[in-house]
Amino acid sequence: MAFSHSHHTLSADHAERMTRAFTSLLGLSVGDAFGETFFHRESSVVWAIHERQTLAPPWPWTDDTAMGLSVVAVLDEAQGVDPELLAHRFARRYAMEPWRGYGATAHEILTAIASGVPWRNASAAAFHGEGSMGNGSAMRVGPVGAYFADDLEAAARHARMSAEVTHYHPDAQAGAVAVAVAAAMAWQLGQSFEPNAGLRLIEAALDLTPCGPTHDGLQRACDLPLDSDIETAVQVLGNGSQVICRDTVPLCLWCAARHWDNYEEALWTTVAGLGDRDTTCAIVGSIVAMSTGGDSIPLAWREACEPLPH
Repeated sequence: MAFSHSHHTLSADHAERMTRAFTSLLGLSVGDAFGETFFHRESSVVWAIHERQTLAPPWPWTDDTAMGLSVVAVLDEAQGVDPELLAHRFARRYAMEPWRGYGATAHEILTAIASGVPWRNASAAAFHGEGSMGNGSAMRVGPVGAYFADDLEAAARHARMSAEVTHYHPDAQAGAVAVAVAAAMAWQLGQSFEPNAGLRLIEAALDLTPCGPTHDGLQRACDLPLDSDIETAVQVLGNGSQVICRDTVPLCLWCAARHWDNYEEALWTTVAGLGDRDTTCAIVGSIVAMSTGGDSIPLAWREACEPLPH
């Protein structure tokens, strides 16, 4: 299916695609805010997760959602990812709210873009020219998979473009591809609703994710039984505590595959893995909302979460 990316003519199904992108963004923002509430003393966090005790509202969201908002705005404007447009939106939103929890490298890259450095140069300069392999490329990309949910290859292509604006390293781009393809696949599963289909999320991502450490991690996720406990999964797959894609994305896809039909269970399992919990929950939320629909997000959580700007 051909997509028109001119800024003038809207494809007939653009509104439908945007509805999906917003659903993924909602799943992302609630996951992000939910995960962020579990950053305090480890012993009390472990108890709260075990007892399923959420923190009193409000739950503010972080840079994960802030960047997701820019992604969705660009999808609406360009009917796909336009890297130039995305770079400027990222930089503008960052300048408005730099306190959202951006990492040190994101501060440098977005400040450089805001000051007029071309995004390719800013992105490629990070880490002595290797580029960032941080998980920021993956935390914000679910809506891209949602927008292109009927075309996994388009989801992968646009995910890569969305990543390279800030993440020049090929493995960070691979992480973005994996999450976008999983989100697209989740929507497809939600349409057909086959029982025990969760593994197909990881398999679809594996097919389209470029070779490298994140791809290797996805292979391990594919081989790990979905009924394993979360502690085992963290030992095998990581939990984002290194804040890079290879240590984040495999666990997220495994949690999403395990609970692709239940948003709430998916989030409790993910946060029990500890680590970079706002980001892992944002990623899983952005994927699982695609198979379960926005209404599956607990109302109390949606009400506790900082609302999205219109």
